Amino acid sequence: MPDDTPLTSLEALREIYPPPKGRPAEKTLTKLDKHCKDFIALSPFLVLGTVGDTSPKGDEPGFVTVLDDTTLLLPDRKGNNRIDSFQNIVEDPQVSLIFFIPGVNETLRVNGRAEIIADPDVLEPLSFKGQPPVTALKVHLEEAFLHCAKAMIRSKLWDPDHHVDRKALVPAGRMMADQIGQNPDEGQASYDEAIRTSMEDEGRV
Repeated sequence: MPDDTPLTSLEALREIYPPPKGRPAEKTLTKLDKHCKDFIALSPFLVLGTVGDTSPKGDEPGFVTVLDDTTLLLPDRKGNNRIDSFQNIVEDPQVSLIFFIPGVNETLRVNGRAEIIADPDVLEPLSFKGQPPVTALKVHLEEAFLHCAKAMIRSKLWDPDHHVDRKALVPAGRMMADQIGQNPDEGQASYDEAIRTSMEDEGRV
């Protein structure tokens, strides 16, 4: 009979995954070096991980400000007010960030502790076309390291020949309408309008 008992200890995991050696074990930094800062400056997109949630964040390349070798500032633009990640940070400030650069197969991972900032003096320099973010997330770095290219190579994420035809999926507004019991046409129209209005309010269209 197959043994489907879950692994619940580090010892059991290490029986399957030997401890890393060489570059994988040595690459972790406790401060951002020039290469990390250059990566962040070119990145228009990241995934923010908190205890219980992951959330995509995107803006113009370099939208995350490097305040110093161990501190980042991430603006939070107007959204849907679910604030799932921020609620989690209030309970547990541990966060992880993965920075992406379109066309680059490597990613940059940053782990640390975060605090939510609402000080207008801090937010004003993060303005886009005169509009400051609602808040900003200040991340105090604990470790950072480059993640190798294998996942991107396997997934062919940046390869246009493997991009999915959007028609293969029902439009997002209709998906949500089905999920909440709304009329599909009305759901798609309200979704499109919400996106358009938000982008216009930010001066992006």
